[in-house]
Amino acid sequence: MRPSSLRARITLLSTGLAAGVSLVLLWLAWVLVGDAVAAVPQMPPGTLVRVDGIDVDASALAAHMREHARDKVLLFGSIAFCCVVLATAILAWTFTSRVLRPLREVTSTAQRLSIESIGERIGEVDTKGELAELAYTFDAMLDRLQEAFEAQRHFVANASHELRTPLSVIRTELDVTLSDPDADAAELRRMGNVVRDATERAGQLVGSLLLLARTDGAGLAVREPTDLEQLVSRAWRAVRGEADQRGIHATFHTESAPVQGDPALLERIAGNLLENAVRHNVERGWIEVVTQAGQRRQMLRVRSSGGLVDPQTVAELFEPFRRAGVARTAKTGAGLGLSIVRAAVEAHDGAVTAEPVVGGGLSVTVLLPVGT
Repeated sequence: MRPSSLRARITLLSTGLAAGVSLVLLWLAWVLVGDAVAAVPQMPPGTLVRVDGIDVDASALAAHMREHARDKVLLFGSIAFCCVVLATAILAWTFTSRVLRPLREVTSTAQRLSIESIGERIGEVDTKGELAELAYTFDAMLDRLQEAFEAQRHFVANASHELRTPLSVIRTELDVTLSDPDADAAELRRMGNVVRDATERAGQLVGSLLLLARTDGAGLAVREPTDLEQLVSRAWRAVRGEADQRGIHATFHTESAPVQGDPALLERIAGNLLENAVRHNVERGWIEVVTQAGQRRQMLRVRSSGGLVDPQTVAELFEPFRRAGVARTAKTGAGLGLSIVRAAVEAHDGAVTAEPVVGGGLSVTVLLPVGT
């Protein structure tokens, strides 16, 4: 019967190996005994020798002793062979069960796992070595999967909340206006403006979600040379009008910093940083933008005034639907700006960090590989 389990295969392999070694040893013993008896000195012909009460001619003594010794070797060797093979099979079956116990625990845990029970772990195992490392690796993988599932649930909940807000505004405006029999053209125009603003916010959120989904964890489909200085210039032109309306003063210390990658994503990095710097700034605040070329990395830094940011929560700003100091409470934006920046930077094998500015505000630094 073909073995169907790893335990049975290991037992058969161990038993077969022990049987093979035992057969070789038995054959060597049989040969050596025969050779040793053949080396007995020869006596003159006609000499009789009594063996086991029987007179035997001396010329046949050597052959008789050889056959007798070989028979004894075969008899006791066969008994020893059977004992060794049986003991090997029992010991291999027993100890293999003990050694493979962590593997069975890994298998049973994997079979029981589901999204609801993903919190189960194998924990400490009795054995050491590769199987213990396998159990540890499996638990570490489950930790990462649980974090990913929880992050996904949180993301979906936040996205639903953000999308429900403009849809609720649209429905409320429509219900109130349509239920008013005296609604005139001015009221309908007001309702249209509110609905348009709500749909624009919903459209921006959907666009940001699609961009984040396309960027996060995905490779680059396009790699073209571009320059951070030019990207900053184009991004600033898009938000300059809003900055002027709020009296925000911008200072630029830029130099050519060539990089290589997806131009649309790279421009989105600069655009999101400048949009955040303007929209989360204070009235008549300031913005400082720096691009700097390095030997291995090109730097883009955007510093701006704004509200006080807790240093302990700076890392959370790169999570979806987080804003400086608030979560899902800002009137503008979707809270995905820095999330998209991080995803786009990581897609380009870069790094992004943030730190609060003394007195209020945020400084975000992006490092990207040098383009050729």
